[in-house]
Amino acid sequence: MDCPHIKSLHRGAAQCWYFGWNIVAAATLLTLLTAGMRLGIGPFFLPMSRDLGFSRSLLASIIGAGVLCYGLAMALAGYLVGRIGTRTVLLLGTAFVMVSAVWTVIARTPLSFLLAFGVLLSVGLGFASPVTLTPIISRWFRRQRGMALFFLSTGSMAGIALMTPVLTLCIHWLRWRTTLVGFAILFAVVTVPAALLIMRDDAPANADLLPEQISAQNTAATEARESLRFSAAVCTAPFLKIALGLLACGFSMNLLGAHGVPMLMDHGFDAMTSSLGIGLIGFVAILGTVILGRLSDRLPRRNILAAIYFIRGLGFFALLLVGTRGQLYIATAAAGMVWAGSIAISSALLADIYGVRLVGVLYGTAYLGHQVAGMISTWLGGWGFERFGTHWIAFGSAGVFLLLAAAVSLRLPSTGLTLRAPAMVSEPTMVSEP
Repeated sequence: MDCPHIKSLHRGAAQCWYFGWNIVAAATLLTLLTAGMRLGIGPFFLPMSRDLGFSRSLLASIIGAGVLCYGLAMALAGYLVGRIGTRTVLLLGTAFVMVSAVWTVIARTPLSFLLAFGVLLSVGLGFASPVTLTPIISRWFRRQRGMALFFLSTGSMAGIALMTPVLTLCIHWLRWRTTLVGFAILFAVVTVPAALLIMRDDAPANADLLPEQISAQNTAATEARESLRFSAAVCTAPFLKIALGLLACGFSMNLLGAHGVPMLMDHGFDAMTSSLGIGLIGFVAILGTVILGRLSDRLPRRNILAAIYFIRGLGFFALLLVGTRGQLYIATAAAGMVWAGSIAISSALLADIYGVRLVGVLYGTAYLGHQVAGMISTWLGGWGFERFGTHWIAFGSAGVFLLLAAAVSLRLPSTGLTLRAPAMVSEPTMVSEP
């Protein structure tokens, strides 16, 4: 029998394992795979370009289109999760990934490659992305929502840390086509059991709240918050500010994923050093998520989000300036401490401000902008280098964009503020929770 609530140890009660942490563990592993492939595309870039005879601009455009499709799929996934459930969306995504992998390895023309690798694979990964998993975690966690969502970000960072060097080695040993098919098989082996055995949308009524918190919660305020409509929510200032931050996040993360390894190789580093340098960001970010996750339930989340964007922006300028392995590893380790968390904090803020009912579709909508920006940066990375012979155009723009996002994030509501839609009033008002 499940023990839905954790009992207070200081009262001498036995502590039960909360099932929500099983969901977090499975979601983190799924995110490792999806983010590892989506953000770790760099090792595939040059081998694909040489093997298929595609120019950097053409391949970057195809990958950029895939980034956009990934965002569209995530927006659709956020909607479908509320309609058909988390389990079904994950299984659909797995089917798309398997079909796309087979299609990609036999594709030879730009159009066929675009449809297989750019579109279908992106849709499959989008259906198994954090957008699909954030609503179920938000339902299962209230007291430790920040920590739980940060663990989900740990999966993304572990994906960068592990998948980038692993994919590089596999491509070197097995070539990129075999590597892609192997990834699809591993993805299915992990996703199908997780979807069938672990994912449960029916969370306990009071989630992970402690007994004293359950008795003190304001049910009426929660009901009022949940009545806010999607059309009203997307027009409010907090949503627009969070969406702007995710634009900067998408621009920078997809640029690094697609062009980070090629950029470092163009600056004189070998392929393995470049992959390890980018992968180090993810390794260090795992530790960073543990620290930031604990802070996110104690300090104002807007301050943490602003710090993440600010330091990450400085990190992009540092990557352009490094000249030795030591400098590369120092720069990536420093950036890795705050590399994770922008998505976790943003989704937690959306849940806090707009309620769990809207978090999936709002997150998916905001993440669409994340991917549109990623599509632009992926294209800009290839075009800018071919046109001007430098990576400063793309990577410098990412740094500036992140610094702007840091300033905007400081204007977000403080902890405890929520947007509600009072009865008989069509426009939302901002009030403070007791």
